[in-house]
Amino acid sequence: MNNVGIGTRVLNFLIDTALIFIISYIANHAWVFYATFYHVFYLPFPYTFMGVIFLYYLFFEGIFSRTPGKWFTYSKVVNNKGGKPSLFQILARSLVRLIIIDCFFIPFLNKTLHDYLSKTDVVEV
Repeated sequence: MNNVGIGTRVLNFLIDTALIFIISYIANHAWVFYATFYHVFYLPFPYTFMGVIFLYYLFFEGIFSRTPGKWFTYSKVVNNKGGKPSLFQILARSLVRLIIIDCFFIPFLNKTLHDYLSKTDVVEV
């Protein structure tokens, strides 16, 4: 199993981020309507966006080991032994993704921070 290159990872990121933004936009506008109509607390868009990021990756990688971006690029998430990652590893990946500087660790670790801490890799299918 070959690890994917940086170009594939960027394409995965762009596809998934576009889908996450669309989902977040719709969810936030629905919540604003709900908050206005029922007079409950307002939830700013960045909070909605971060919540959708966490749930999106937790759902898709937890069940399928792939996100829509990874389906498009024929790649998937595996543990260090090449098997399906555990739910704890996926949970760790999803939480660490919320750190903004995640991608800046590539020159130092030769992988992203969320891969390094969760002991997973993204490989070609």
